[in-house]
Amino acid sequence: MKHGLLGVLACLALAPGCGEGSDVESGPSVVRLGYFANVTHAPAIVGLEQGWFAAELGAGVALEPRTFNAGPEAVEALFSEALDLTYIGPNPAINAFAQSHGQAIRIVAGATSGGAALVVQPAITKPADLAGKKVATPQLGNTQDVALRAWLKTQGLSANLEGGGDVAVGPQANAQTLETFRAGQIQGAWVPEPWATRLVLEGGGAVLVDERSLWPDGKFVTTHVVVRTKFLEQHPERVAAVLRAHVRAVAFVNAEPAQARELVNAGIAKLVGKALPAAVIEGAWEKLHFTVDPLAASLRKSAEDATAVGLLEPVKLDGIYDLAPLNAILTAAGQPPVAP
Repeated sequence: MKHGLLGVLACLALAPGCGEGSDVESGPSVVRLGYFANVTHAPAIVGLEQGWFAAELGAGVALEPRTFNAGPEAVEALFSEALDLTYIGPNPAINAFAQSHGQAIRIVAGATSGGAALVVQPAITKPADLAGKKVATPQLGNTQDVALRAWLKTQGLSANLEGGGDVAVGPQANAQTLETFRAGQIQGAWVPEPWATRLVLEGGGAVLVDERSLWPDGKFVTTHVVVRTKFLEQHPERVAAVLRAHVRAVAFVNAEPAQARELVNAGIAKLVGKALPAAVIEGAWEKLHFTVDPLAASLRKSAEDATAVGLLEPVKLDGIYDLAPLNAILTAAGQPPVAP
């Protein structure tokens, strides 16, 4: 069935109005696509490595991939119109929607569930041991930052936005977090894959919380695809082209995991200068579930968590999803639509 979907999607790419030469819109002939050098962004990396995004956009449109360390950076690029679409976590998307009064962005597809954990020094064996310790997240207000702060609150531990409280939570780039963890300068980090697995295998850490354990059926949105609303309105076919490649990439990573891991590792090596050890990428991969379903219920829970820890004012998320382009692609491929 999975291979069948890949075949249908490949055929769709060759249909009239799709693929090379298909762009018939006016305006700047470039699409700027954001993503991170994380295994949680595997569909983006696979789509880029396979050339599927560029092929779907056609020869008349240039693809400009852009990388970020965490979601808030990507949101800034969206707001400044330096970015058109991006793979991103739920909380930065929620913040962008709230800050723009529901105008700036739309979520157009899911990508990844799972793949985040709190990794700690081995001496820390229970939540209470974190009192007085330093713990890192990729960026203040990013998805893992909200998850950590919300979890600490359930454990009766405080962590204010200035780095104080029972637990000192501070932002660090993921690569820096591995270094400071090894040096003992921090005692834990809530990070996405492959960094959680790297902290265990290369930093000697232990998983205190696998975030999957906190969600029904272990599923929660880690990464989804977001587009500037203005870009979606002005260039719907370019958005559809990106989504066709995205759906194909998700189907591929599910149908061909071994080959997908190789592609993702090659893509990460290009970005950071070094491929991941096989044990790291394999360990990270088994904690992930790839799906175009945006897992909307988990997004709403993330918004509630961000509000509870003081990172977000109460917000209504009505209108944050526009899944019509995705569902048109799924229907054409004989797949069931997804719901917001």
